[in-house]
Amino acid sequence: MNRPSHAEALDGLESLRQKASVYWWLFFDWVAQVSWGRLALISLLAMIMGGIVGVHELTVVLILTAILTKVLAGGKQRAEQRAEQAVARTEQAEKQAEVEALQRQLAESRIGALQSQIEPHFLFNTLSSVCQLMETAPERALAMQKALIRYLRSSLPQWRESPGETSLAQQLELSRAFLDIMQLRMEERLQVRLEVPESLLQARFPVMMLQTLVENAIKHGLEPKADGGVVAVKAKVLDGRLRLTVCDDGVGFPEQPGQGMGLANIRERLALLYGEAAELLLEVRPEGGTRATIALPFALT
Repeated sequence: MNRPSHAEALDGLESLRQKASVYWWLFFDWVAQVSWGRLALISLLAMIMGGIVGVHELTVVLILTAILTKVLAGGKQRAEQRAEQAVARTEQAEKQAEVEALQRQLAESRIGALQSQIEPHFLFNTLSSVCQLMETAPERALAMQKALIRYLRSSLPQWRESPGETSLAQQLELSRAFLDIMQLRMEERLQVRLEVPESLLQARFPVMMLQTLVENAIKHGLEPKADGGVVAVKAKVLDGRLRLTVCDDGVGFPEQPGQGMGLANIRERLALLYGEAAELLLEVRPEGGTRATIALPFALT
């Protein structure tokens, strides 16, 4: 065989190999997609036709090849589907984790911004009172100064770190220091009752909310009243929820309760922290004054 004929033969074989490869993958794809029922029907017809034309053995080989290909193709297809599903689940989990992380960051940022709205107006009034009492009543000035230090020790870390929750004991200590200051300023015009069971002191409670309610009770209820009155703080667990109540017997709200920025602040922070599981309730007491209650899921620190 001369060289040109040999080269032509090689080219012919390569072309035949390529065509065979194309037809094989077409056959593979068809077998992978056709149903088992249709493949069985086609195999039965092929055996009948093979018997008629006398190529029965070749027909059996083709049918066995088709069945084996179907099994292999099905396994490959299932493996690919499982791989695609696993990738999709992983991508979905990553996206969900990113969304949750962004939501937490947004909530923490909003909580920090809301907490920064709490006005420390009484700090300046207290410092002014301390200066005045140093001239007229040094002992009261010293007591007020100590109460102010307790208040700052309790409150400043909360403003700086902006946590969502602390213990009820910490919040109660903050409000107790504030009430001590106000008692020194208002003297006999302010009476305080704290009725919080020791078993609830380690309950989780949002920062500065109790303090806001106590401030409102004094500012809107008792300070405008000539004789002053009583502010009471109570806590209990009912139906799996911690209910913290601040009530006073003062003049009540000058307008409809619940419209002030401080109370709106509490409502928004409760929604951010607990969704619909928490609420702020305001009531005008029949005997005079206001009752404010924060209800939220009970949990220990």
